[in-house]
Amino acid sequence: MTVSRVQVVSRGLRNRCPNCGGSHLFQKGSMFNLNKACPDCGLRLERDEGFFIGSMSLNYGVTLVCFLTPLMILAYEKVIGTTPAIVLAGVGSIGFPILFYRSSRSWWLMQYYLLFPLHLPANKGTGTAAAGDHND
Repeated sequence: MTVSRVQVVSRGLRNRCPNCGGSHLFQKGSMFNLNKACPDCGLRLERDEGFFIGSMSLNYGVTLVCFLTPLMILAYEKVIGTTPAIVLAGVGSIGFPILFYRSSRSWWLMQYYLLFPLHLPANKGTGTAAAGDHND
């Protein structure tokens, strides 16, 4: 394989194209609009509805586990008061997903290509499963 699974993870964590490592997943001047394809290598980024729903679910899960649960534990242990915890939870339950949006889209692509690295154009024609790949 030209692009290894380690490279896919590294690129995904840095919000880069899983195929070429380009840093143009999102349209310039926009925080939320994913390019339909990577401008550097042409990899289709906007795929099926499942890619949006999957990244949204990932965003929701990370918000719950990494932001709201620790906040709840801090309030339960009386490290912070109930009122500040409620305010932080309200603001953070909207703000954290917005800030994590780009990463969640990139991480969902990373997860897909981590499982199916031979679907990357850079890996087409390498390995035994290339003949059975779906047309991306």
